[in-house]
Amino acid sequence: MPRLTTIRITRSHKLAAAVLVAAGSVTAVAATGGQSDARPVEARSSVAVQPVAAAGVPTAKDAAKKAAEETAAKKAAAAREATAEKDAAEKDRTEKQAANRSTERKAAPKQYKNNLDGWIRESLDIMEKKNIPGSYEGLHRNIMRESSGDPNAVNDWDINARNGVPSKGLLQVIQPTFDAYHVSGTPKKLTDPVANITAAANYAADRYGSIDNVDSAY
Repeated sequence: MPRLTTIRITRSHKLAAAVLVAAGSVTAVAATGGQSDARPVEARSSVAVQPVAAAGVPTAKDAAKKAAEETAAKKAAAAREATAEKDAAEKDRTEKQAANRSTERKAAPKQYKNNLDGWIRESLDIMEKKNIPGSYEGLHRNIMRESSGDPNAVNDWDINARNGVPSKGLLQVIQPTFDAYHVSGTPKKLTDPVANITAAANYAADRYGSIDNVDSAY
């Protein structure tokens, strides 16, 4: 039987074998086309690690930006709403003021001077509402001829006076004629300036078409 020879592997042998193995590994990688990062370890370790958001989950920076945008949008919406409310309140106030002024104008009666001009103008306004024809000129002309503008003038000499119904007032109207042609809304007093004018104009319109057509005693 052959004799087995015992081979003792020393520390130096182990180091040599390790070097050969390592060299063979490098050669094998190169031969098989294997890829490796050829950069030095120091270069690879110095690359900064960037924060990457998980799918659908924003980073803290993104969340802060979104929160700021939402806050700004809410403030802008609140400002628009406040402006709209202010404009609406101002419009409502303006409309109420206009309505109040309109009501005041309607409630306040028209003022007329207490003289011949005022009496004629007030009579004309009443005549217009009652569809009684006549003009300022026609009324004024006949008044000056009949009474010279004196609302208390009385004719105590003509046939009417002799019959006990004297002509009175601005347009010298007798009581029966005044009663028959009195215009509602005026005093029922023969010598009241406005009542006298409107009753006489109403009578003249019925008999002559208009007080404007009267140029003498009527």
